[in-house]
Amino acid sequence: MRLALIALLPLLGAMVPPLAIRAGRNACTIATAAVTLAALALLAANAPAVVHGDVVQDGIAWVPRLGLSFGFFLDGLGLFFAALILGIGLLIIVYARFYLGRDESMGRFFAYLLLFQGAMTGIVISDNVLLLVVFWELTSLSSFLLIGWWYGTPEGRQGARMALVVTGGGGLLLMAGMLLLGHAAGSFALTDILQRGDVVRASPLYLPVLLLVLGGAFTKSAQFPFHFWLPHAMAAPTPVSAYLHSATMVKAGVFLMARLWPVLAGTEAWFLIVTTTGLVTMLVGAWIALFKTDLKAILAYSTVSHLGLMTMLLGFGTEAGAIACVFHILNHATFKAALFMSAGIVDHETGTRDIDRLGGLARLMPITAALSLVAAASMAGVPLLNGFLSKEMMLEAAWHTPFAGQSWLLPVLATVGALLSVAYSARYAFRVFLGRPRGDLAGRPHDPPAGMWLPVAVLVVPVILIGIAPQLFAGGIVALAGQATIGPAPLPSVSLSLWHGVTPALISSVVAFAGAALLYAGLGPLARLHARLDRPDAKAAFDAVVAAVVQGCRHATFRLHTESLPRYLAVITVTVLAVGAAGFFGGTHTAGERAPLPMTLPAVVAFVLLAAASLAVPPVHDRRFLTLVLTSVVGLVVSIAFLQFSAPDLALTQITVEVVATILLLLALNLLPKTTPRVSGVARRMRDAAIAGATGLGAAALAYAVMTRDATSIADYHIAQSKPQGGGTNVVNVILVDFRGFDTFGEIIVLCIAALAIVALLDTALKGAAARRLDTLRRAVEAADAHPTVLVVVTRALLPLAITVGVYIFLRGHNLPGGGFIAGLVVAIAFIMQYMASGHDWTADRRRFDAHALLGAGVLTAGATGLGALAFGKPFLTSAFGYFHVPLVGEIELATAMLFDAGVFMVVVGRPSCPSAYGRCRGS
Repeated sequence: MRLALIALLPLLGAMVPPLAIRAGRNACTIATAAVTLAALALLAANAPAVVHGDVVQDGIAWVPRLGLSFGFFLDGLGLFFAALILGIGLLIIVYARFYLGRDESMGRFFAYLLLFQGAMTGIVISDNVLLLVVFWELTSLSSFLLIGWWYGTPEGRQGARMALVVTGGGGLLLMAGMLLLGHAAGSFALTDILQRGDVVRASPLYLPVLLLVLGGAFTKSAQFPFHFWLPHAMAAPTPVSAYLHSATMVKAGVFLMARLWPVLAGTEAWFLIVTTTGLVTMLVGAWIALFKTDLKAILAYSTVSHLGLMTMLLGFGTEAGAIACVFHILNHATFKAALFMSAGIVDHETGTRDIDRLGGLARLMPITAALSLVAAASMAGVPLLNGFLSKEMMLEAAWHTPFAGQSWLLPVLATVGALLSVAYSARYAFRVFLGRPRGDLAGRPHDPPAGMWLPVAVLVVPVILIGIAPQLFAGGIVALAGQATIGPAPLPSVSLSLWHGVTPALISSVVAFAGAALLYAGLGPLARLHARLDRPDAKAAFDAVVAAVVQGCRHATFRLHTESLPRYLAVITVTVLAVGAAGFFGGTHTAGERAPLPMTLPAVVAFVLLAAASLAVPPVHDRRFLTLVLTSVVGLVVSIAFLQFSAPDLALTQITVEVVATILLLLALNLLPKTTPRVSGVARRMRDAAIAGATGLGAAALAYAVMTRDATSIADYHIAQSKPQGGGTNVVNVILVDFRGFDTFGEIIVLCIAALAIVALLDTALKGAAARRLDTLRRAVEAADAHPTVLVVVTRALLPLAITVGVYIFLRGHNLPGGGFIAGLVVAIAFIMQYMASGHDWTADRRRFDAHALLGAGVLTAGATGLGALAFGKPFLTSAFGYFHVPLVGEIELATAMLFDAGVFMVVVGRPSCPSAYGRCRGS
């Protein structure tokens, strides 16, 4: 699991910063950096094998038949992205230490950052596409926390919501796409899918898969028309913007397209959709960036533009385009992260990000200015910097890609995009750092401490080195990641060098710089014209769509949720009847092969009693106690029916649940209204009776049809394997704690959550105005003896007996009728009776265990039992058993399933034992 630890270390390490902050800000930063360094060291340990051409794989199977596994793999592309994520993440941690104010919760901030870091790393090394989707959605959730860090501001809240809605919605599309992709490829393992590109492209599911996967990628990477969320996410602190929106989160969509390039690329649909979307995004983002005045807004829209450039390159469907994309991912991560952090420094020192208020900062902040100017020049594509090289490769690929039947159209539009890129980069650099300093800034700006500019300098170094000697410093990285991107196809001969002669790409660059100079010279009048033009407001459109959806949902909710239980039941039962009738009358029928059992007198008596009790409930429904007795009779007869059909475990469960339900309803009767609401008219009652009668007859007919026919089911397997594999002869208990143990584990977790939620709600209801309203529902005249002596004595005498019976039922449950659930109910009944007989205060004062802790201990015990199996290389919750000789006792069987059952027992006992569930009734 070494590969898994690369992603799990940051996820688990998120618990470290909130603890380390108690030792101070420096200790917290060091502890957070240590977590990232540990993950980076693990990545480096696996790098040599990847460099030599191997694909490192690791993981464990979860549900192999469903294609579910915790699988990870590391190839050139995964190594490339993981190194970017962890390496730049380390620099962001150092930068954030000096950026965040002392009033900021640094421990919580770093915890969110590590959560995001782990999720992003999980995306790039996941081998199972469904696991990839899990990490994908985790990035949306953790980025929501980071973008909304300053949740006290409206911009922070809306930016976080907008990002979550768009990227989370895209994640749902991706989930559907990955399910279809796995079905089309015949596997959910990425390593298998990447080898079956021809199969996927030939599948009828190819187009739905393509549209759904691209929907997830486009929303994540802010492609038009989903680009609007990214600029609004700039409400986050600058370390978040530098990390999420230049090097990591927004690159997730580009990574996904690069990862699936061998599978999905190479078709007309891929070329038209991806290339067009990327081209439009590149031009729209660059045009908007040209007129923004906020530093982070300029960088945000420039990021949108460059993401479009990367998408367009992948859309070409050529190996050269894919290699150029990989190279630009590297270059963009370095210069854009540096620019974002530089913008944060300017904001930190001047108190503003408005370029109309800035100028001449090169004189006041020379170090920051020098670093920023180099990074901005790289963004513009100035020679001798890394941005120039990948821009040249982009233009060269465009010149070799016909578009819409024209060989000149794509390079011309790409040149326009490059021209706009030079223009907004020049505007950013000149307006902020050159010229004369402004006098309306707060204080006198100066370079920040080294802790803030050193991370920027570290990123600017590769900007220069790659620009001067690209083959030396980036050739191997690009070749490694590029080969993994294009798959088994031979890597094209791509020379990363400064001079390729006078080529169409070089001419396009010259045109771009010349055009940008003219555009910048006339930018003033153009900006004024742009300001007067009506432009669509993405934020207003998003707000309008969200408001319309909310209004529509509210309208549907009010129409459907009428708070009428009879109406709900009528809709459900009529729907079931309609579906059942359609199936019955639409098919053929034959008589059952199994002969009915002979009718006996006890069975007839039980049936008559069941029917009589059921029919008697509606006429006497206003007499609550009698109605409760009649419904208890129904439950009792059902328990007897289970015994009749050789299901003693079900009978025990049914009878104990009936007792618990009856006792709780007796307690509730004291608080229920004493009068019956208005009874429906005769016509409506006749209609309801007809629906109920038809439903009952349909259910009876279905039961008869099933019981009179032979059928094979998984029950035969459970019966045959209960003893050999589960070590028990009680099939029902073995199913619950072994074969279907995961289901049971989920159920006790739900039960625990429900118990805690109910107790929290009742705690509120038993205080203040709510408690006074409950008092008005109680009877004005109560029994003089609130706690009858006979009831008190009997329940106290029964308590040890019930506990003994419960322990006995628990211990025998693996081989005879019983088990943790039934035993827990028996013991819980004894505790409930103490509250009922002796009152809340008396019982609570003598209770020697914390019910809340018991609930948690039960879930943890059951979970620890399952994890124990993993420690021995077995699937989660696999049980083990053996036979041991005990002196004087003899041979006994011990099974790990008993520990799991003990967890079930504790949860079942803990739920009814919560004191708040019974309140502090009068006389208690």
